[in-house]
Amino acid sequence: MKQLVNTPNAPLPIGPYNQAVAYNGLLFVSGQIAIDPPTGDLVLDNIEAETHQVLQNVKAIVEAAGSSLEKVLKASVFVKDMNLFGRINVVYGEYFKPEFAPARELVQVSELPKFVNIEISVIAHQ
Repeated sequence: MKQLVNTPNAPLPIGPYNQAVAYNGLLFVSGQIAIDPPTGDLVLDNIEAETHQVLQNVKAIVEAAGSSLEKVLKASVFVKDMNLFGRINVVYGEYFKPEFAPARELVQVSELPKFVNIEISVIAHQ
């Protein structure tokens, strides 16, 4: 049975979607951007701070669903500037260690919601 997952520890949806949907042991997390949940403000100081906030939001959602970053199977990373790849990758590596890192793609796109620089969605098991 499909279970909707939403937590106040991550940005609330701003449209007709949920933060995540769990189904048959899998968790599908909607794309997260660098919104600070308590304030609703964007964290855009630099790409490192922005990436940390995005991954903190992802972490809050997977944990609210009873999962963890270690159980992430696939990550989709969307960036506005491929030249930021190296800096993003350093922060990403703080959250996903080689012994449990998921499959991943990182692609450059022309624009992202609220004109942020990075958005990440994941698929995890519960």
